[in-house]
Amino acid sequence: MTTMLESYAAVTGADVIRHLQQLAEILKDKTVVHVNSTRVGGGVAEILDKMVPLSQELGINTRWEVITGDSEFYQCTKSMHNAIQGNRVTIPDSLLNHFQEVNEQNANQLRSILEEADFVFIHDPQPAALLKYCSRRKGKWIWRCHIDASHPHRATWRFIDSFVRDYDASIFSLPQYVQVFPHPSYIIPPSIDPLSDKNIDLTQDELDSVRIRFGINSEAPMIAQISRFDRFKDPVGVIEAYKLAKCYIPTLQLVMAGGRADDDPEGEAVLKEVYLAAGDDPNIKVLLLPPDAHRTINALQRLADIVVQKSTKEGFGLTVTEGLWKGKPVIGGDTGGIRLQVINFHTGFLVNTPEGAALRIRYLMSQKQKMQEMGLKGKEFVRENFLLTRQLREHLTLMVSLQYGGIDRIELS
Repeated sequence: MTTMLESYAAVTGADVIRHLQQLAEILKDKTVVHVNSTRVGGGVAEILDKMVPLSQELGINTRWEVITGDSEFYQCTKSMHNAIQGNRVTIPDSLLNHFQEVNEQNANQLRSILEEADFVFIHDPQPAALLKYCSRRKGKWIWRCHIDASHPHRATWRFIDSFVRDYDASIFSLPQYVQVFPHPSYIIPPSIDPLSDKNIDLTQDELDSVRIRFGINSEAPMIAQISRFDRFKDPVGVIEAYKLAKCYIPTLQLVMAGGRADDDPEGEAVLKEVYLAAGDDPNIKVLLLPPDAHRTINALQRLADIVVQKSTKEGFGLTVTEGLWKGKPVIGGDTGGIRLQVINFHTGFLVNTPEGAALRIRYLMSQKQKMQEMGLKGKEFVRENFLLTRQLREHLTLMVSLQYGGIDRIELS
């Protein structure tokens, strides 16, 4: 067992790693390619940044490719993202045509890699049309939807369906997100990497350094939402909840920290809304962090008494997973993948309004023992269900299933 695999075994147990090795042995002569739209920013990039090298460590020839696009392309794909999550968005034909043109341009650059691969994982709508331009493909193509597709805008979904229906399989994060295709769909929730800078244990000196850098009062309670500045994350609603709770907890502090994703053109406008809502309150820290600020994010989550993720739509919510892994109760929006992680009175609370979030903040801040119990339960819940090794195991199982044509029984050596 290599040093990397030994490190994971120390967290997950040796049996988990042996299972991965058994599955990987069947796929050792296969080539796997993942394609998405950004190398930094967002949960997909974070997952691939760790899943690809771990797959390579298991002996599978795995690579990660990123498509490129211009501002019009990302304006179109952001509208697609919003429409898949239920917004009534009308996307002009000119943008939809441009979407296809950009996919064709990227297919021309990547065609030899994609057509020769045994398995190609296409992540989210941005590169979904690549298959249309890779007619001589050799292997199986899988479309991975990380978005809450439970109630998509029908016109936009019909457009995406025209490309995705020709794939060999689809992956969704939750059963309720699954849409009908003429191919099998798999349910694979996302995960976090326990060995990444964002999730490893930190020394008290490093925590103190981050606290001092951002002017956080060690004697006052603190809540934190660490997320991209996106309207679906409802950052303004978090500030409203903080202000309501502050009426009863005068020393309460709020940290709103996030960064930009290369494929999200709305971030600047949302950030301005956040600054306006925060006003001149010295106890609200709005932090725009660089893409590589993983240890800083880690520290901020560990410094918080409560982690908040008050999303109104959420495909899964890796920031929830991160908060639970750090032993913090999480107050999350009652939506999407957050429901899979936040169990009321056990790992945190689900809320629908700023008033509901404020009520739960008040309750937890007055119940320190309950906060500790929730934190312990949350960490073990993540260990059992939402670590990278589990997600990779299910990816490998999917590939083995497709390789063997979905037969009922496959013997592992």
